[in-house]
Amino acid sequence: MNPDELSAWRKAERSRLIAAREALDGATREQFRQRIDAHLEGAFPRLAAAKLVFCWPIRGEYDARHLAKTLRGRGALTALPVVVAPRQPLVFREWHPGVEMAKGPLDIPYPLNSPEIVPEAALLPMNGWDTKGFRLGYGGGFFDRTLAAVANKPVVIGISYELARMETIYPQSWDIPVDWVVTERGVYRRDGDGLAFLGESKDGRTAA
Repeated sequence: MNPDELSAWRKAERSRLIAAREALDGATREQFRQRIDAHLEGAFPRLAAAKLVFCWPIRGEYDARHLAKTLRGRGALTALPVVVAPRQPLVFREWHPGVEMAKGPLDIPYPLNSPEIVPEAALLPMNGWDTKGFRLGYGGGFFDRTLAAVANKPVVIGISYELARMETIYPQSWDIPVDWVVTERGVYRRDGDGLAFLGESKDGRTAA
């Protein structure tokens, strides 16, 4: 596939997968959210003491705000990404209820004046994900650019639904795979050149 063909293909796949996600009824999405929360709590107990970045949910994505509230109660510091400028790395600002917010690209809220943090872990939504751990996002390249620029890369946990699984996104040299994938089914670890399914961890022993 040449660059123009790949761009068109990714755009079509992105639209298809978002439509499939948005077609889920509210009860199903809530059920998936609860399952994903349980997998994250069971497999990643260290999140309770981490500086954790998550993304404000849009278009039927997994809603991490419930888990963020739980983790803050256990000592975690939670933050949201902020777009500084086109084609520039993101910054991350602390977020909790009451922080002043503004609207950014795609009308996604972001914190205005709260302190910047250096994240230790990130929950990263994925429109699509493939068998090697590569993510189909919204096409801006912000997270790949950010991960390539940071000195200490956070643990990146891609969050999606099983319906968004793909054989490949045809990754390019700038695409960076996630370290883990969590869906309503359970937990996947990036192992060598692919993903290994670890199951529905409840005790944290399957994740670092």
